[in-house]
Amino acid sequence: MPQQNGDSIDLINKVLRLEAARGYNDDAVTRGLEEFIRLNLPNALPVVSGYNNSDHFQRQRIIAALKSFLEGGKEEKAVDPASLALSVDHASGVGSKKAKLLEKLGIRTIEDLLTYLPRRLEDRSRFKRIGELHRGETVAVRGNVVGVDQSRVSGRKTIVRATLGDGSGFLYATWFNQPWVANQIKRGERIDVYGKIEQHYGRLQITSPVWEPAEEGLEIGRIVPIYPATEGVSERYLRNLIARNLKLYGGAFQDVIPEQIRARHDLLTRSEAIHALHFPTDADLFEKARRTLAFEELLLLQIGMGGHTRSLPGASHAGDGALVDTFIARLPFRLTSAQKSAVREITADLRSDRRMMRLLQGDVGSGKTIVALIASLAAIDAGYQVAIMAPTEILAQQHALKIEKLLSGLPVSIDVLTSASKKKDELKREVADGEVDLLIGTHALIEEDVTFRSLGLVVIDEQHRFGVVQRALIEEKGQDVDLLVMSATPIPRTIALTLYGEFDVSLIDEMPLGKKDIRTICVAENRRDEVYTEVGKLLEAGGKGYVILPLVEESEKLDLKAATQVHAELSAVFSRYGVGLIHGRLSAAEKQEAMEAFASGKTHLLVATTVIEVGIDVLDASFMVIE
Repeated sequence: MPQQNGDSIDLINKVLRLEAARGYNDDAVTRGLEEFIRLNLPNALPVVSGYNNSDHFQRQRIIAALKSFLEGGKEEKAVDPASLALSVDHASGVGSKKAKLLEKLGIRTIEDLLTYLPRRLEDRSRFKRIGELHRGETVAVRGNVVGVDQSRVSGRKTIVRATLGDGSGFLYATWFNQPWVANQIKRGERIDVYGKIEQHYGRLQITSPVWEPAEEGLEIGRIVPIYPATEGVSERYLRNLIARNLKLYGGAFQDVIPEQIRARHDLLTRSEAIHALHFPTDADLFEKARRTLAFEELLLLQIGMGGHTRSLPGASHAGDGALVDTFIARLPFRLTSAQKSAVREITADLRSDRRMMRLLQGDVGSGKTIVALIASLAAIDAGYQVAIMAPTEILAQQHALKIEKLLSGLPVSIDVLTSASKKKDELKREVADGEVDLLIGTHALIEEDVTFRSLGLVVIDEQHRFGVVQRALIEEKGQDVDLLVMSATPIPRTIALTLYGEFDVSLIDEMPLGKKDIRTICVAENRRDEVYTEVGKLLEAGGKGYVILPLVEESEKLDLKAATQVHAELSAVFSRYGVGLIHGRLSAAEKQEAMEAFASGKTHLLVATTVIEVGIDVLDASFMVIE
């Protein structure tokens, strides 16, 4: 097999890509491809022999054979498992620009690339003859290119049309604004296409199909994995990139699961599983591969959790209960049984001499905040300070407003610390001196210059929004600090114990006002007018609601409605109800003003981006439109 360094392989591959882009005219390099190979890879000369005298279709086959020759040479090399940890810009076909784009998908290393999971499979394995095609079906077709032409319409727009025949009929393939296709597909070639069959003026047509040279087998002719993509990184690019680097580094994977355990649970080796994810022969093999990697991940997680313990030494952080009793007696409602149970469990932890590590789980509206507040009062009653950390400024401010009302008249000093807080230096001094009993804030709480005189309890809301390091930083602000984390994520208790192995779990599974009947309806974008009509009816009946959009301003590259555009549209239609706008580019004061206007009823419709995805607490809001 050939022996060559990576630089020469990359150079040859670049020449082959250029040769294909130029239509296999043997003009990618001076003096032709055969002479280039003779100088750069002489042992591959037999593969390209006769290229200069071959027709277009024969040249295409020679290029494919040369690519296989090159890849075969690479596969022979031993692969160091450590190579999987290399940054992705070391992967074949990835430069610095692509590496930055891949990072948006969470692909930072070669291992990340090869373990990047498809979101679904698409069966493109079954071919049909043109004479058997029917309008509306999505199929793969193999045919000879009878003709190719390109035309311009509406200024700069182009249409490329290729006519395919297979002896049973003709199929017309059309590509809009892809002029390069005309240089890649040549008359006399045999190609595979995949897409939805249409019929125009009695002719069968396939618009913007996936295509590749016949029998190449990467995009068509197999079960194809469909990967989550992003701007600048297409699914097709990812498939080619993963396939190329799987041949280079696929042998570097080492097994984590012992052989006897694999046999007991009918699992694949890690190398087999990775290959089957990207090149599954059927859906069952894909599922077996996915189950293998899931088993491996959970096994490693459990081994890691085995090193944790919930019996860390701590200190008692609970008073005699007088402050808590006074607070509960003043509440205008009674605690639910589930809340009482959670309070008992948390209070017992606070009184014990072991450190509390507890997850408080409950649906939105189940009363987690009241339970956390009771825990906070127990610690404050014992002379300790409490920190409540929320993921957003809006949520922190809302917590503060609610808690101030609930604790009105009680001897508890409360303050808020966020990046937008005024007089931060003065507030930090008061916290350090112990003048603040309960400090509510965002990530600002973990800043190095924030110190507490006697921090006894940390409460983290929407804990999944914080990393382990951030959690550790706030815990280090005190000695043997008790920790209570809260989550509204509806996960079963058994999974909660798996994900949070170092935590005890308290579950609030009872709603104070009973379970609400929530309807969720999905409609197509072209029914927008109907949705707005329904919104008008809800507003007319006195309702309040949200319209959630993914972007702040309209993007030329992303076909999504922008929040600013929709706000303008709705303001024109529903001006008498008041339409607010909130997004991440607003200042903290502007966000707070928009939320206060909505909460008070000054505005009844709030257009927003996902900046409000957690912690919006407007009790009389009754509907939400999500685009």
